[in-house]
Amino acid sequence: MPEKMSFASVIRSQGVPFVAHIQSDGDYVDGEWKKGQEVPTNMTGIILPLSNDDLKYAENGTYSTKERKLLVVEPLTEGTRVEYKDAFYTIQAFKDYSEYTDVNIYLMRWRKK
Repeated sequence: MPEKMSFASVIRSQGVPFVAHIQSDGDYVDGEWKKGQEVPTNMTGIILPLSNDDLKYAENGTYSTKERKLLVVEPLTEGTRVEYKDAFYTIQAFKDYSEYTDVNIYLMRWRKK
């Protein structure tokens, strides 16, 4: 098996700031499950427009030019809301390249506030 390519230092040094709304763990209160709160978390990542290949039909539907690709070191959960430059996105899909690199790659769907 080949060695993993290490890009974490590139993401940390060349990435841009964004806010991810991370869902905290829920808990049982008086026997009822209470969903956790969304916690705004400052993160750093590389945010790119989608390539022509990405814009083609994918298993999650078609993408538009408003959608973005996100490269981060920390794992995120599908459905996580992301804010970047006054635009709002939702993590839609995860591209698993964990055998090859230390970076997590996500597709973000643009959404209205």
